[in-house]
Amino acid sequence: MSHPVIIQGGMGVAVSNWKLARAVSRQGALGVVSGTALASVLARRLQAGDLAGEMRRALSHFPIPAVAERVLARFYVPGGKPAAEPFTLTAMPSLQPGPALTELTVAANFVEVFLAKSGHDGVVGINLLEKIQLPTLASLYGAMLAGVDYVLMGAGIPRAIPGAMDRLAAGEPAEQKLEVAGAAPDQDFFSRFDPAAFFGGGAPRLSRPFFLAVVASATLAMTLARKSTGRVDGFVVESELAGGHNAPPRGALTLDARGEPIYGVRDVPDLAKIRELGLPFWLAGSQARPEKLTAALQLGAAGIQVGTVFAFCDESGIAPDLKRRVIAASRAGAATVFTDPAASPTGFPFKVAEMSGTISDPATYAAREKICDLGYLRQLYVTADGTVGYRCAGEPVESFLRKGGTIEETVGRKCLCNGLMATVELGQQRASGPEPALLTAGNEVAELARIVRAGEDRYGAEDVIRYLRGAAA
Repeated sequence: MSHPVIIQGGMGVAVSNWKLARAVSRQGALGVVSGTALASVLARRLQAGDLAGEMRRALSHFPIPAVAERVLARFYVPGGKPAAEPFTLTAMPSLQPGPALTELTVAANFVEVFLAKSGHDGVVGINLLEKIQLPTLASLYGAMLAGVDYVLMGAGIPRAIPGAMDRLAAGEPAEQKLEVAGAAPDQDFFSRFDPAAFFGGGAPRLSRPFFLAVVASATLAMTLARKSTGRVDGFVVESELAGGHNAPPRGALTLDARGEPIYGVRDVPDLAKIRELGLPFWLAGSQARPEKLTAALQLGAAGIQVGTVFAFCDESGIAPDLKRRVIAASRAGAATVFTDPAASPTGFPFKVAEMSGTISDPATYAAREKICDLGYLRQLYVTADGTVGYRCAGEPVESFLRKGGTIEETVGRKCLCNGLMATVELGQQRASGPEPALLTAGNEVAELARIVRAGEDRYGAEDVIRYLRGAAA
């Protein structure tokens, strides 16, 4: 099978939403939805009234009607909740999630992929993060129920995922070993998902999607190709210029004068070794130019993955006023990003677009009420009694320290979960006001304006595809 040449990156929380993925797939590229925090996204879209009816339309196609009915009964608010009222929270991911959270997670991933695939015959992918392990199996299953064509996964070493996809496709139970801080060498913890139990009987056989691992080195690519539990179908080879989470530099972390991690020659992926694996690969990180696409193909790549230029197009989930501000800043030569070595509770460097009124503004973040109530980036750890506990370096410091964390781990940490939800107009309402947004973008944001026609302050996904295909065509 020939794979799409252009992959649209799976970004943020609902930045790469179903509208964007559908628009890209209609152009013959690979549209990708972000699978991050979709349970919370669906719950909040329903509470906001689902004014266009798309969430309810997709849920009407869910293969277990009773699950869809329970989700609607719990979260749907006809006409939408009052703007000043807070959203009703979903349960936070845990080692043993209750049936309601599992149902919501499966349904939410089904909804996003179903809508992305509707109205065309192109292919659609979903992007998941290895660092967010607890909802992964239920998320995969929901996406596969909707016929997702590709699964992309990075931010870690997802060796267990290809095999889990094989088992889920066959209707068999799947499990994933979890990273748990303080676990003894002989102490293993797993998340599990059983399709038959979810269906209350026999589960249908499903198509197994292609699996693309997001890697930053040939070493990781070789490890995944040779030691994964199932078939790896290709790689997205990402440099530190990409947005979102970046792989840490190899060796000791050193910072430049701005306080950003310094990457060196050891961090440049060895494409010759990746080519030797005989699997297709795509280059990512500041690749959004037609000449970059041509160069990638000449290097033996199957194509490129592009994120940032899609993040600020009409169809993405970012709030329209934030898009306009970023496009204007790019035109003025003032759009910048900061690779923050401390912001993410995962410990990975995280790129933040610098903009007043958002989390990148120290005064704005200092005024924010410190709270962790979404919990997708919580770290699992072994408690004194041998059970699993949950902590996040972005939660209130006193709480984190009580759970065995250290004060050093909290320095500079941000609440990515709530910030990213606010970016797509699903932010929580607090007593002190609305949650501030958190914009992540790659280095390409500085040159975003080249996509925008003179006299305009917007552009669409089709404009991006047409631009990228220019020289290659």
